[in-house]
Amino acid sequence: MKLIISSVSGEPIYEQIKTQIRAAVLDGELKAGEALPSLRKLARELRISVLTVTRAYNELADEGVVQNIQGKGTFVMDKGNELMRRQLENQVRGALAEAVRAAEAAGVTEGELGEMLAEEYRRRQSRKGASS
Repeated sequence: MKLIISSVSGEPIYEQIKTQIRAAVLDGELKAGEALPSLRKLARELRISVLTVTRAYNELADEGVVQNIQGKGTFVMDKGNELMRRQLENQVRGALAEAVRAAEAAGVTEGELGEMLAEEYRRRQSRKGASS
């Protein structure tokens, strides 16, 4: 995982770190149990303060995305974790709300939208099966 930090984005650096790590976990790029870079290593790579990385990691731990283990490091939590599951469900609901808005604008009926969803789900599952 490669983090890209912008000092001119207007978004605090710790938020940029959180957003990118959270996205990597939700996308499966970071797997459950995988260790994140140490605080010092990430701070050195990004040329930022260790305190900034500490804040990002601690807030991700509060959200249930990662777990800090004293003396060992910071590790990605299992997606089955309740907090993580809620975040995933919220992401799904947001995407579905956007799909409904687009469907209404296009004149797509609820039934047609349901068929599209089922078709896309089957297509995704068949791709996952083919890649395993």
